[in-house]
This record gives sequence, C-alpha cells and structure tokens, in this order.
Amino acid sequence: MQFELKNWETSFANSLAESANDVRIVRWLNDGFPHPYTLQNAEQFIANALSEGAYHRAIISDGKVIGGISAVQKCGAMRFCADLGYGLAPDFWSRGIMTAAVGLFCREIFSSTDVNRIEAVVFVPNAASCRVLEKCGFRKEGVLRQSVFKNGQFYDAAVYGLLASERGEV
Repeated sequence: MQFELKNWETSFANSLAESANDVRIVRWLNDGFPHPYTLQNAEQFIANALSEGAYHRAIISDGKVIGGISAVQKCGAMRFCADLGYGLAPDFWSRGIMTAAVGLFCREIFSSTDVNRIEAVVFVPNAASCRVLEKCGFRKEGVLRQSVFKNGQFYDAAVYGLLASERGEV
C-alpha cells in the first residue's frame, strides 16, 4: 500500500478525527490520547504539532490521514536524543505501513538533525509495535517492570533504541 509522510496541515483535521476515533488505537497508548477522538481533539493535536516544529508527520494514503509519527527531542544533557511515538488506524494494521514509515522517518531525523539516538517505550503486550521497531533496527535495551498502569492493570514497558551510527540498518 502506498503512503506518504507529510507535514501536518489544518486541512487534515476531519480525516484525522475519523481515522483516530477507534477504541483499538488507545489500548497501547499513553492516556493523553482520548477516546472518543473528536474533531476538536484533531484540531488541537494539529495545532500543537505545527507549533512544536518539524518532527511531526501525518501518514497519508489516498489523500486521507491513516496515522501519525513524531519524535520529540529531549533537553539538556539528553538533547541529542529523541522520543519516538506513532499510531496507525486499525484498518491499516498488518500491512507493513508502520514499519516502512518508522524506517523513513528515522532516516529523515538522522539525516536532517543532530539527533544521535531515537528511543521508543512500548507496552510489552503490544507485540506488533515491538516487531515494528525490531524490523527497523531498534534494539531492545531493557524492560521497565510494571511501569505502566492502563486498563486497570500494570504492564511492563520495553525500551528500544536506535543510534545514528546504526541507521544503515533502518
């Protein structure tokens, strides 16, 4: 399936609200991602993405938003590190889209910024997301035992990292 990584635009709000309004998306995301996902949520997200800078992309297929990906650069002594986050509408799961998007996005970050390390924290039961990262060359570096409380229970979270020197593997 063909897709593009595009800068967010305010005109994407309706499409984002439609694709993100699926309870299956929030299962493995931090609590900041609401359900139901409204047009107002989409407009606020896009406004924030536009004000925060260049590390936010919409995943677009056939002119519609099907997901998003971002990297937030840290501060201070960790300023050469960025936290990766992503999501995809369930109708597009298991098609290799997110693996391709993460690979493209990481290459873009490493080639256009001074970021030396990209890391992601994934709820351990989210095996599909762990596989995406591993296919893109991320290494599992540890497990944060019972560090997440979601859906009324504790989960372990896995920390994955990718270094700029490893980007040939992406």
